[in-house]
Amino acid sequence: MYKILVLYHSQQFGHLHMMAEAFAEGIQKAGGEATLHNTNHSRYNIEEYRQFDAVAIGSPDYFSYIAGTLKTFLDDWFLAKSREPQGLTHKPYALFLSYDHVGQARQALEVLLAGLALRLTASLNVTENLMRRLWRPVATSALNSSKR
Repeated sequence: MYKILVLYHSQQFGHLHMMAEAFAEGIQKAGGEATLHNTNHSRYNIEEYRQFDAVAIGSPDYFSYIAGTLKTFLDDWFLAKSREPQGLTHKPYALFLSYDHVGQARQALEVLLAGLALRLTASLNVTENLMRRLWRPVATSALNSSKR
């Protein structure tokens, strides 16, 4: 059974929270175990990440960049990887992002994660107009494809 961390930043409208729940549902349907953590509520302890097989990261697009709390997680990850890389590298990841107009945060996030020696398995950009119609089937499909 795969253990997957679904790490996301959601606040005002809860769109990323709904998407994170959809990812967790897809993980469970595929036979995995999902742990959700909203970085808007608290900082995630990077040492706990070592136990997971993969991570799904969700962020709103804030002026073509990721949420600051997720950047803090990535900074913590980089520092921990510098000291002891075991359990922090060579894991698959999936991205899910929500945006209204531009949608450029994906590129910044992919560059940051490549520096952490991870490999992209799925990416989902969802505009506000399409989110309600697409989020459940796409999340389930994306996570099923990451098991291959």
